[in-house]
Amino acid sequence: MDMSQRVDLIMERLQQQYDLRVFEDGDPYRVLIRTILSQRTRDDNTDRASAQLFSEYHTMTEIAEADPALLEPLIRPAGFYHVKAKRIVEVSRKLLDEFKGQVPDDMKGLLELPGVGRKTANCVLVYGFQIPAIPVDVHVHRISNRLGLVDTKHPEETELELEKLVPREYWIELNDLMVQFGQTICRPQSPRHEECPLQKLCDYYQNLEEK
Repeated sequence: MDMSQRVDLIMERLQQQYDLRVFEDGDPYRVLIRTILSQRTRDDNTDRASAQLFSEYHTMTEIAEADPALLEPLIRPAGFYHVKAKRIVEVSRKLLDEFKGQVPDDMKGLLELPGVGRKTANCVLVYGFQIPAIPVDVHVHRISNRLGLVDTKHPEETELELEKLVPREYWIELNDLMVQFGQTICRPQSPRHEECPLQKLCDYYQNLEEK
């Protein structure tokens, strides 16, 4: 089986296993803020922080005009709340001042925002604009290496290799499917091999079987 066939099978089985999710009703600004909150924390913490923030502050302008100290209790579940509160106010102000209140729909524009790296930018493209991109977080990086799709040390390398390997038609769904897979089955510790639909397609599992 060549690599393109493996990719097709992997994506097909993940599609059968999980439903794609919609975050913040697909609103680009809320997706951006949520993704900033998600940095270095778990999804359930991000859910709580994002819900609490947007229950009190409904618009970009309201957040841009807010004292970051007032946002901190709302986003506390996401961790690093001092830094993140300041960051989302800075981002909101820059969007209003330099982008006419519109979230950029391209990598170049997104990377101009304070604290926005490639993973965050790609998340906004995918979940906020439905533009094909491959956000590489810890799950995508780990799973891609375990499966043997890539052999990389850093997420930026993984993104580049996956872009070469994975057909563009899969890009929008790849992150969400792999994140759910990484949270439920292909966990960092104690992966659930007995439940895994990708056993026979996984280099990591095959190596375990050979030992």
